[in-house]
Amino acid sequence: MTTSARGTAKVPAVLVLEDGRTFRGRAYGAVGETFGEAVFSTGMTGYQETLTDPSYHRQVVVMTAPHVGNTGWNDEDDESRRIWVSGYVVRDPARVPSNWRATRSLDEELVGQGVVGIQGIDTRALTRHLRERGSMRVGIFSGDALPAEGDMVELVRQTPEMTGAGLAEQVTVEETYVVPAVGEKKYTVAAIDLGIKAMTPHRMAERGIEVHVMPATATVEDVYAVAPDGLFLSNGPGDPATTDHQVGLVQAALDRGTPFFGICYGNQILGRALGFGTYKLKYGHRGINQPVQERSSAGTWTGGKVEITAQNHGFAVDAPLDKAVDTPYGRAEVSHVGLNDNVVEGLRLLDKPAFSVQYHPEAAAGPHDAAYLFDRFVKLMEDQRA
Repeated sequence: MTTSARGTAKVPAVLVLEDGRTFRGRAYGAVGETFGEAVFSTGMTGYQETLTDPSYHRQVVVMTAPHVGNTGWNDEDDESRRIWVSGYVVRDPARVPSNWRATRSLDEELVGQGVVGIQGIDTRALTRHLRERGSMRVGIFSGDALPAEGDMVELVRQTPEMTGAGLAEQVTVEETYVVPAVGEKKYTVAAIDLGIKAMTPHRMAERGIEVHVMPATATVEDVYAVAPDGLFLSNGPGDPATTDHQVGLVQAALDRGTPFFGICYGNQILGRALGFGTYKLKYGHRGINQPVQERSSAGTWTGGKVEITAQNHGFAVDAPLDKAVDTPYGRAEVSHVGLNDNVVEGLRLLDKPAFSVQYHPEAAAGPHDAAYLFDRFVKLMEDQRA
């Protein structure tokens, strides 16, 4: 294993999809083999946040932006304790990073954390293939890990699919930790870490919230032991159909009338808690330029407003877009819709203090259109306390 992409630029590498499509390039980052679900991200910035987002666990990320690595790597922008992607695919990596905050190059960090990647392939052709055929299993092989071509396809097909994968417990914290409120403490929130990004409790702390970040396995007793004013469920990887434990936790909170806010995986779990189904998208939404429209009928929400959002999800909630639905917890409606494909991007209960969105309002790399949703959560807790 080498220490830099400059040292691996001549090492041959091959990317093989489960349907047999093959792309030949050169190693980028660590040399070896890796497997995962091939997905593409349309963000032109924020690659450090993408790589350290636990929601990408067991996924091989294809960057649609052709030039990646310009700003290098620093020690401040990580969203978690490590890189989580299974592999990384770029067309034209930066030869030398240029940013005053950079402490090392992107390829050096990939090598340091053992992330196998590939460079020099036609990422536009690969992205078009995934859009037409759907996200699928993939392998990257380089150096001595290169087997015979037929063997590569078979190795990829032997790896597990994302459907049915319960991954939150693999990325969550082992023990609860507390992020103190900035300034005067106003509220206490129990945040269930299903793959939480560091910016999320930071955004809440900025609003006077003391955040108790708890493992994905936290029980109802664990949550209410901290006397929370609200419950929060984070983003995370895997199939929401595997989240029976967290669904029960949300239902217990709804029974008690505890204000609830969920993002991404948390949105899908709220959907299941209300009785809606979930399904796998053909190729998902990943990037920082996804348009979403708020369609809530409630007078206190701004119906019709469009936000540009950061997203990373391959599953979605199956709920009617055009009407409120009776659930065991009162009426629920789809509050936000993706403008590209009419996918459910948010839910809201009309008779209890609970809402969720499918996207990432904490978005450290931007955009920041949805940051106000943390204020909306504060307002729910304020109203409940009053």
